[in-house]
Amino acid sequence: MDLDLEPRPKPVITVGEDLSDASVGELAERIEALRGEIARCEEAMKAKDAARSAADAVFGKPGG
Repeated sequence: MDLDLEPRPKPVITVGEDLSDASVGELAERIEALRGEIARCEEAMKAKDAARSAADAVFGKPGG
């Protein structure tokens, strides 16, 4: 079995963990993973904002 052909598991990222033992490559991978997660969160926020705006258009703004 050739281990080079198996996909590498995604690293588990824990915010605030000690980075002193991480290599430059591992830190770069971590940054890319975090950027991807930030983009995913931003897209979810946009979708929620759009849903809220659509609901406000139909039902009116709360308190307004």
